Amino acid sequence: MAQKIDVQEAAAHCTQLRADLLKMLNAAGSGHPGGSLSCLDILYVLYNHVMKQDPKDPKWDGRDRFVLSKGHVNPALYVVLADLGYFPKSELMTLRKFGSILQGHPYMHKTPGLDVSSGSLGQGLSVAAGMAAAAKADGKPNRVFALMGDGEQEEGEIWEAAMSAAHFKLDNLCGIVDHNHLQIDGNVEDVMNIEPIADKWRAFGWNVIGIDGHDYEQILDAFLKAEECKGKPTVIIAETVKGKGVSFMENQAGWHGTAPNDEQLQQALRELGQEG
Repeated sequence: MAQKIDVQEAAAHCTQLRADLLKMLNAAGSGHPGGSLSCLDILYVLYNHVMKQDPKDPKWDGRDRFVLSKGHVNPALYVVLADLGYFPKSELMTLRKFGSILQGHPYMHKTPGLDVSSGSLGQGLSVAAGMAAAAKADGKPNRVFALMGDGEQEEGEIWEAAMSAAHFKLDNLCGIVDHNHLQIDGNVEDVMNIEPIADKWRAFGWNVIGIDGHDYEQILDAFLKAEECKGKPTVIIAETVKGKGVSFMENQAGWHGTAPNDEQLQQALRELGQEG
């Protein structure tokens, strides 16, 4: 695992990925930009600097596993996978089209690089815990990562999985909470207050790391610390901005599931310095 990250290179790369993501959603005419933009930096660091994986051999047995529990933000995952070469970037423009390998929620039987089909909120951590337990039982070194939303923390199954993972000492499991404070119905705290979220995870027996989810050095450092922690699973609570990088989308619940039209796309690309 890389110990350092070139912050300027990561920022420039993620800016391009943000542009690709928005173009993809515009072409589809539907999708979820807000949460996709909030977790993109985390996915970039995870796939480029942390996870063991091989785009030329997506089913390599020695790979680490990733579960996108908040499956509706798969545009962020798709642009990262395409950038790594799991499939041609031209496929991004087929998002949500009939017959496309890139559907509106992750579908592992169509998309190279996916380990789990997901989208029903609350279930991803249970799947990830099962994968981690299986790796332990088989004596394999594979690690498992699961990205969840903060609104998803309202789901009871999350806490059943959290309790189980701690009980079985799954230190090969790392959860990430994309804590952007917004869900489709508004502020998470207003819909169903989840605070104090860090204390809750600690009470369930997890190692808890809080970070700025857009600080590349903090993201990488958190993953390194998660790997070093033995005897318990780790959860990274990443403070993020919904719609990060586009001024009119940032911290706006209305951009949870609305694709940009042509005019909005061009405005966003200008802000990103990626016109065209």
